Amino acid sequence: MTTDRLIIFDTTLRDGEQSPGASMTREEKLRIARQLEKLRVDVIEAGFPAASNGDFEAVKAVADTIKESIVCGLARANDNDVRRAGEALKGAQAGRIHTFIATSPIHMEKKLRMPPEQVIETAVKAVKLAKSYRDDVEFSPEDAGRSEPDFLCRILEQVIAAGATTINIPDTVGYTMPEQFGGLIRTLRERIPNADKVVWSVHCHNDLGLAVANSLSAVMNGARQIECTINGLGERAGNASLEEIVMAVRTRRDYFPCDTRIDATQIVPASKLVSGITGFPVQPNKAIVGANAFAHESGIHQDGVIKNRETYEIMRAEDVGWSNNKLVLGKLSGRNAFKQRLKEIGIELESEEAVNAAFARFKDLADKKSEIFDEDLQMLVSDEAVTQEREHFKLVSMAIHSETGETPTAKVVMVDGPDERKAEAEGSGPVDATFRAIETIVTSGAELQLFSVNSITSGTDAQGEVTVRLKKEGRIVNGAGADTDIVVASAKAYINALNKLHSKLERAHPQV
Repeated sequence: MTTDRLIIFDTTLRDGEQSPGASMTREEKLRIARQLEKLRVDVIEAGFPAASNGDFEAVKAVADTIKESIVCGLARANDNDVRRAGEALKGAQAGRIHTFIATSPIHMEKKLRMPPEQVIETAVKAVKLAKSYRDDVEFSPEDAGRSEPDFLCRILEQVIAAGATTINIPDTVGYTMPEQFGGLIRTLRERIPNADKVVWSVHCHNDLGLAVANSLSAVMNGARQIECTINGLGERAGNASLEEIVMAVRTRRDYFPCDTRIDATQIVPASKLVSGITGFPVQPNKAIVGANAFAHESGIHQDGVIKNRETYEIMRAEDVGWSNNKLVLGKLSGRNAFKQRLKEIGIELESEEAVNAAFARFKDLADKKSEIFDEDLQMLVSDEAVTQEREHFKLVSMAIHSETGETPTAKVVMVDGPDERKAEAEGSGPVDATFRAIETIVTSGAELQLFSVNSITSGTDAQGEVTVRLKKEGRIVNGAGADTDIVVASAKAYINALNKLHSKLERAHPQV
């Protein structure tokens, strides 16, 4: 059986960013883009350049930096969007403009308020304009899953003739069933005369939990590009999960007539990076990247795995980037050993100053806990990146009193711009008291939408990773903090979120 190439189109930076609270700064997008390049993703959809000046600059920065993947910019089917995408991608070694327009009856009538013929005309014009900027042009008929097949055939034939090189069929609202969606791909490829001139792609949403199943059904019916995201991030219930797509195709080579060029050992590092930046934790039983994905509790399962791994494991944990939580460094380790271990686990710091700062943080952590694991190092560097953002608020010191039968209190000393200020507050618990004390100083008026705590490694001396999500005047931001003291980590996360609100580095929503 001939094995075709399956193109992996990652839209974490665009569709994934549309999850409320997942908006990313330019620097955060660059960090994720570099990891996607290590993952050997074929196409990175970096954003929606016309959405805002911030997103334009982020797409431009990714396009100027990434060399081993195609960088893509999204554009609605209008002149302004297409031109903004073309300009943002000027520096890309390999760039693609992805333009779209809705084609379902309900979208054309209620949203676009355009007759079908005008929709076709608008799509063709957008593709031709995109073609003047880039040879690589992708077209998507939005809400294709609820569009009439006859109309899809008409519009797709014409955009292919206009120069589109990839045709993407989105199940925008996650409505279709696997057999139905695969049948749609087969029908379009058979009925459209110039179907053989393009790569057929799919973009499936997970509203009914079928995004991966629909995508794989499409592959069996001729699709050779899948649009997906790390951890299945995305609007509403999310998108098809990149890690599940890649490992399904790779594990079942006996079934699928294709494979990807993905370096699967970079999957778990990518998952952790995206989770840390967006503040969306990965559920423990999530396939491939969940903490329990390769754990065995049942005695029968444990016995089988001990005798032969393949009795209950269809892939190896190390193949997707899981480490053995191996102790690698301690408080007596030197700077060179620290730097070398960072390199071994795929972390590259941009300057000696950054290495020195991270090493100082490593020494502080090593004084608090005797065993430093790879996960600790990853969080250390992530925390360092957080503190490099311009800070208006800084935590100087804090003292907590929590006693059974007594109301917890917190005393906090903070830097607020040029001033150092103090506050004391009571709360229902030590974290609540801490947040109230901070608010006494900053009076942000922000609404706390999420407070999440995760243990980075095992053991009672493990670092706690805290994610805080704040909302104010339509803007939603995530803050992250890590420390062996969970209350200190909570304060760091809250202050990190406040700094993002103050700096306005994050947008309310990518398409507002």
